[in-house]
Amino acid sequence: MPTPSTWWRNAVVYEIYVRSFADGNGDGVGDLPGVTARLDHIADLGADAVWLTPFYRSPMADAGYDVADPRDVDPLFGTLADFDALLARAHDLGLRVIIDMVPNHTSAQHRWFQEALAAPPGSPARARYVFRDGRDGGALPPTDWQSVFGGPAWERVPDGQWYLHLFAPEQPDLDWSHPEVAAEFHDTLRFWLDRGVDGFRFDVAHGMAKDLTEPLRDLGPHQVHHSIVGDGWEGGHPFWDREEVHGLLRGFRETVDAYAPARVTVAESWAALERRSLYTRPDELHQAFNFDFLTAAWDPAALRATIDRSLALARSTGAAPTWVLSNHDVIRHASRLQLPPGTDPEAWLLSGGAEPVVDAGAALRRARAAALLLLALPGAAYLYQGEELGLPEVADLPDDVLCDPVRRRSGGRRKGRDGCRVPLPWSTEAPSYGFGTAEPWLPQPGSFGALSAAAQRADRDSVLNLYRTALRIRRTVPADTELLWNSGTGTLDFTVGPLRCVLNPGHEPVPLPEAAAPLLVSSPLPSTAGALPPDTAVWYAHRPGSGAG
Repeated sequence: MPTPSTWWRNAVVYEIYVRSFADGNGDGVGDLPGVTARLDHIADLGADAVWLTPFYRSPMADAGYDVADPRDVDPLFGTLADFDALLARAHDLGLRVIIDMVPNHTSAQHRWFQEALAAPPGSPARARYVFRDGRDGGALPPTDWQSVFGGPAWERVPDGQWYLHLFAPEQPDLDWSHPEVAAEFHDTLRFWLDRGVDGFRFDVAHGMAKDLTEPLRDLGPHQVHHSIVGDGWEGGHPFWDREEVHGLLRGFRETVDAYAPARVTVAESWAALERRSLYTRPDELHQAFNFDFLTAAWDPAALRATIDRSLALARSTGAAPTWVLSNHDVIRHASRLQLPPGTDPEAWLLSGGAEPVVDAGAALRRARAAALLLLALPGAAYLYQGEELGLPEVADLPDDVLCDPVRRRSGGRRKGRDGCRVPLPWSTEAPSYGFGTAEPWLPQPGSFGALSAAAQRADRDSVLNLYRTALRIRRTVPADTELLWNSGTGTLDFTVGPLRCVLNPGHEPVPLPEAAAPLLVSSPLPSTAGALPPDTAVWYAHRPGSGAG
């Protein structure tokens, strides 16, 4: 088992999207007191830690990822005293707390940026950000760089200069070559470490470093307008996954390592897979999210290739792999996994989930099987709130309730991420299903009552109880146990220590590998003995000598 200093290597971490988890004060928005009141749910589930999305002071142009003061709590979410109470309650329950840090940019309302706007071009106040003169006499942006959220990545200020924002205009990018930027950020890390947090998730960890050598270079008409960096750049992209970013990450690690007991550092990096492992070299961050399951096809060859590649890259730096099926930025896997191959997810969202129609029952069956795959793999598992309830994507939210800046910035060509952020259902009673006493900030569908935690707690065959049982069994698997593949056709069949997992992601039943009674099945097996139906996973107690290899 892991020592206290390496607890994260096989941890189950539960992501809390704060504004959608639980509303403690009745204003329709989730908050820190609401989280504290519901931490028992996560402890009972069997998770080891929680990760909180940003709760800092913010004008909320991007749901809190536009941070105006990273050392205070936004009144929408509570107070610093509320955070301290949450941390204390989590620790009492045996849960560690990881918080989100946003190093790439600040809010436009941050005091530094307000100082920059009030100062003239070339001033020290502007040097903390990326201000440049425009082209063609200042009328055009300095480059053709595009924002992740859509549109140009430059915004003009009244005196004619332009500033860089790789996300929304309300999120100006910092210039990390300025010594004050690093010094301020490290002070912020220490502020939260001194309060007792157990680690940090670094947003856009492959950002920060930019090639600002003059003249700035264009990327051309075929640039990818999002933060996923494809193959071929090898650290040479002007603002994503540059070699210089690793020096910044080493600095983060050095600051965190000065504290005891050991704290964890996690990278959100969308760098190409072969380069993502560089973020977890021994002197950099402990973990980097493995997003490959978000795009892997639902077939044995694709899934096995993803697993093998991910394990090999983790071994190359001595890190433990991480596994993710959903988060607050992507379509929930209880819908996504049932989309036919070749479906454009953006088009599906824009259709309100109508083209193609997703069979909810079939999608849930596949999601249950995927959960047992995820939780059987060696390493750390990151769960997104609501996946333990089997919540689907709410794809049919009407336009007038959408809040994500992606919708506005893309000119309606992308619907945005609101559908995976709909507030959780805790009870069977409308109108908010136990989320709070007021109408939630995003409307919940009528199906949420039957999917609520209260409804599922009493159902032994529910998704919630599947997760609870799986996490209990998972604790019997020693950390850092090697995965061994077993022979099998059309299935994923592997052992990790005392646990054997068999998944059938195909379209036809396959023979079960043995007659022993299973420990856990993702969906009921047919009365006909010896068959594993499609989209079903089963766990066995592994018997040495039973065919692993």
